[in-house]
Amino acid sequence: MEERQKFNGTGQGRIFKNPRLEVFTKSSHVIALFTDIPLIILFVSLGIYFFPMSVGKITLIYVIGLLSWSLMEYILHRWVFHFISDTKWGKRFHYVVHGVHHEYPRDEERLFMPPVPSLMYAAIFFGIFWLTMGKYSFYFMAGFVNGYSIYAFMHWSIHTFQPPKRLAFLWKHHNMHHYRTQEKAFGVSSTFWDHIFGTLPPEK
Repeated sequence: MEERQKFNGTGQGRIFKNPRLEVFTKSSHVIALFTDIPLIILFVSLGIYFFPMSVGKITLIYVIGLLSWSLMEYILHRWVFHFISDTKWGKRFHYVVHGVHHEYPRDEERLFMPPVPSLMYAAIFFGIFWLTMGKYSFYFMAGFVNGYSIYAFMHWSIHTFQPPKRLAFLWKHHNMHHYRTQEKAFGVSSTFWDHIFGTLPPEK
């Protein structure tokens, strides 16, 4: 079982002592919009320019990419963000990528991935998709980024606003992960994969 992450109701954690580096660990919903939307447009535009296809095929690949993010969200959250290690390096890695968020879950400047690592991850994922999908990778990547963006804004909303009635179950699900069972409830934008992998939190 994962060691319980310490919790501070308010305040902000610090990742780097150097204030210039620390700036690059923060983001906001405005920055995220100016990162995600241009990326989506870029990949669709490049796909149309280099590998034109029918609207139906482009839409299908885009939607598959969008839905595929849901599984990646679960995998990253469970096995990367909650990577467990007793080593100094392992503890540092966990704190930088996710532990600081668990310690300060109401810190709005760390609810979105900062632009620099976002672009690095985008380049890595696109490289993998290009090697495995070829010409379809542009449209798939655009949908994948769209899926990530939905997740990111859902995550921000859960930590910032009261839940709308129809989505209250997602708010409850993620809050259970933060405040009750950190080894459960890894889905944020969906509970689907928690059902599949048996990581649903207890009812009460």
